[in-house]
Amino acid sequence: MNQKQIRWFTVGLIAFNMVWGLGNVVNNYSQQGISVVTSWLLILALYFIPYALIVGQLGSTFKDSRGGVSSWVENTSTKRLAYYAAWTYWVVHIPYLAQKPQAILIALGWAVKGDGTMVSAMPVNLVALASLVIFLLFLYLSTKGLSTLKVIGGLAGTAMFVMSILFILLAVGAPAIHSSMEIATPNMTSVSTYIPKFDFSYFTTISMLVFAVGGAEKISPYVNQMKNPSKEFPKGMFLLAGMVAVSAVLGSIAMGMLFASDNIPADLMTNGAYSAFQKLGAYYGVGNLLMVVYALTNMIGQISALAFSIDAPLQILLADADPMYVPEWLRQRTAKGTLKNGYLLTGILVSIIILLPLIGIGNMDALVKWMTNLNSVVMPMRYLWVFFAYMMLNKAWKNYQSEYKFVKNPKIGFIAGAWCFFFTAFACILGMVPKLDFATDPKAWWFQLITNILTPVVLILIGMILPAIARRDQKKNQAMATVK
Repeated sequence: MNQKQIRWFTVGLIAFNMVWGLGNVVNNYSQQGISVVTSWLLILALYFIPYALIVGQLGSTFKDSRGGVSSWVENTSTKRLAYYAAWTYWVVHIPYLAQKPQAILIALGWAVKGDGTMVSAMPVNLVALASLVIFLLFLYLSTKGLSTLKVIGGLAGTAMFVMSILFILLAVGAPAIHSSMEIATPNMTSVSTYIPKFDFSYFTTISMLVFAVGGAEKISPYVNQMKNPSKEFPKGMFLLAGMVAVSAVLGSIAMGMLFASDNIPADLMTNGAYSAFQKLGAYYGVGNLLMVVYALTNMIGQISALAFSIDAPLQILLADADPMYVPEWLRQRTAKGTLKNGYLLTGILVSIIILLPLIGIGNMDALVKWMTNLNSVVMPMRYLWVFFAYMMLNKAWKNYQSEYKFVKNPKIGFIAGAWCFFFTAFACILGMVPKLDFATDPKAWWFQLITNILTPVVLILIGMILPAIARRDQKKNQAMATVK
């Protein structure tokens, strides 16, 4: 049977489900307001489309590679750099894992109380401790295997995807059903309303846009399962970009209808999605039903994401780890195959980030904003390796064959990879600047700046230390073997 049966529209839909979610709309609207509509169109045209097509060529070229990005890097450069790529892929999940317990608490609060007061009324130290307990519980459960939860989480993820589309349809359609509905943002029919102010403050927010459209490397395994990759894969990616554009633009317009762009609520990043469904439920006469359904599906989805993201990235890092770069103690498994010290290292690093806010965060909304922005700085670091591998691929293009090519000219291909690489780095570096007024809370401003810089630096430095420990272990083992 010919396995190359996946059509371009199927790949586009699979990729859309992987990349997109309502949180992307809410988080970016909370930072830029209605002018984010223009930002979405720019980021999709200048960054996301070339990014997705680059991934397609890498996936097609290295179709037998199981390690994803790290395999691409190893094939185009060295084993050492491949290790750093694998380490980066794993370590960027540390802040991501640290945020999940907060998201679970917020969703639970809305499902139980019907508003955001349950968590917002809690002191930050209590939120941090509750988040730590939740994380440690799921860290322990992950060592026992959570296959059932992962299946349920997959269903919840699909439900979340449906809710994201439903939100757009209900919000955009609300004025047609309720002619008396008041539009929160003024002058939404004027083009000038959607033009951003391209100042320094604006550029500090683009890391959130990069974070939102990232993750396209997950679709690489599907490239070679297509009937005609060279023709169909680009079609699928343009379909993906079109769906993301429609969802982002209409979703942002929907947010503008519900929340005033010139007076964005301070808790929008924390409670915006729930509040939006609550408002829509009131318009359509179903009370809190939409909000409760969203809160429950989001809570289950977040629980599954927490469980899955503890184990899966760790397996990718350590499953075929090179003894030259990864110490033996980190690769040790129990009789049941559990990476016990890998889980221990994950637990220590995530616990530190969960407890960091005790030093310099004063309230729940500030905590959510800081953690979300920290993720937008750290998570895109893994995309850098995708673009690095693509640049190296174009430097030695005669050595590789691919059924699909983004561009046939290797010089143009190298330039495209370099553009995406430096744009990602630019977004991450500027994203480190805190998104709060220095004069209002200088202590919190400095805390966020320092942690936004130190977190990625420290996480990468740990990865640089491990090869030295691995070499020391190898020398010790060789010395012991010589003595025997």
